[in-house]
Amino acid sequence: MNELLSTSEMAEADRLAADGGVPSLDLMENAGRAVAEAALKLAADLARPSARIAVLCGPGNNGGDGFVAARHLRDRGFDVRVFLLGERAALKGDAAEMARRWPLPIRPASPDALQSMNIVIDALFGAGLSRPLDGDAAELVQAVNDSRIPVIAVDVPSGLNGSTGQSDGPVIQARRTVTFFRKKPGHLLMPGRDLCGEVIVAQIGIPDKVLETLKPAVHENLTPLWLSSFRWPKDGGHKYDRGHAVVVSGPALQTGAARLGARGALRVGAGVATLVGNATATAIIATQVTSIMVRSVAGPAALTAFLADTRRNAVLIGPGASVGAETAADVLAILKSSASVVLDADALTSFADGDKDHDGAESGMGFLVRNSNKPLNADSLFAAIKSRSAPVVMTPHDGEFMRLFGDVKGSKLDRARHAAERSGAIVILKGTDTVIAEPEGRAAINANAPAWLATAGSGDVLAGFVLGLLAQRMPAFEAACAAVWLHGECSRRFGIGLIAEDLPEMLPPVLADLYSRKRH
Repeated sequence: MNELLSTSEMAEADRLAADGGVPSLDLMENAGRAVAEAALKLAADLARPSARIAVLCGPGNNGGDGFVAARHLRDRGFDVRVFLLGERAALKGDAAEMARRWPLPIRPASPDALQSMNIVIDALFGAGLSRPLDGDAAELVQAVNDSRIPVIAVDVPSGLNGSTGQSDGPVIQARRTVTFFRKKPGHLLMPGRDLCGEVIVAQIGIPDKVLETLKPAVHENLTPLWLSSFRWPKDGGHKYDRGHAVVVSGPALQTGAARLGARGALRVGAGVATLVGNATATAIIATQVTSIMVRSVAGPAALTAFLADTRRNAVLIGPGASVGAETAADVLAILKSSASVVLDADALTSFADGDKDHDGAESGMGFLVRNSNKPLNADSLFAAIKSRSAPVVMTPHDGEFMRLFGDVKGSKLDRARHAAERSGAIVILKGTDTVIAEPEGRAAINANAPAWLATAGSGDVLAGFVLGLLAQRMPAFEAACAAVWLHGECSRRFGIGLIAEDLPEMLPPVLADLYSRKRH
């Protein structure tokens, strides 16, 4: 049940269910009953068995769900009052029928409706809202938020776009949100995730077989998405069966990021990890690592020769690499190899348009290759990626993304999918709501990362996790998704006070739990 449906896909699911013989009134009845059950649980959690409940109904089917919820709550003995935004005569179809079944007065919705209420059910507007709320609706939403009364939202908090998680106007802040059949991207993308509170998915009678027609390409990043593709050590195997991960270090005073990446790769299961760099950097690295090998390998020609050994099958470059023509040239040399590649941080920014060339002059076209007039800009990077058969994974945060891809419009999901298609790489667009996207359009949204994961070096460890899984020859999209989930789960288990070095050390118990799940 980790599929995510856009608002248009959910509307199509409703239509397919109706065409398959499921009455739309039954779907609305089941939806309203699920909302009522959530309200009952909230009343119990608040220790208010006699809670006064205001149900705010809008003019569409969302309002119809509200009328059903109100009826079920009244039947359970609660003091329920229904308020309608708009005219009752304007209600149509199923919503009009559910309003007819409500046996008590329907009052006009206004901020005064909230007086002496203990719980509010927000059934004003659903996930398909495509314009900001204004007028009476905006005033009512603001009054609900100002009241601080706990809110249960129907489908999505009113004012929120269910496909994007965004809004240009006021939005209800919900304690819990009850949605139906499957979540929507807006339940996971920020700020929608915070506005929804706890999301409850209710099954209301839409058969799962409608997904065979819809073929959703977006999923929540949960373990069923990738666990069957996870690589585990095998009896009789050896270290090279589990892959050889290579991390390219930056200069002498910037080796820490590369070490974090290499440690992450080794902990996540790579059989061998080697840190490479110039002689000064590797001399420093050698004093800091034990199970990770160190080699003095610097420059495009040396990297090409080093990667000619195909046992070195996955490479990470970028953490602490420094921004410039040298890093860009190293990236292009690595992309000519047969290894899987992870590009992070400086490896991406070195191809950003509008930076300075190696002489310090403004080029407006990225850095220039030494002894050549050919610019190293984003398009040159994307061309190199598309010319190879082995996978490439990019791991930008928002700033790096902007520098490489420009100001791409749309939701975070839209931007990540656009970037993956344009670049030919799998893109991990990092953040609280990390999105993983592949060029063919498949994508996943991650929601298990706690706030304390925002700490220096955590992105370097994530890149190392991706590297280690690619080294073990896990399919690239699944490897990216697994790495992001593991990253969040390690942070969640450690708790507040986390620093980047803690993340690899939290992997063993997380992996042990996954292994136990796989075996059983």
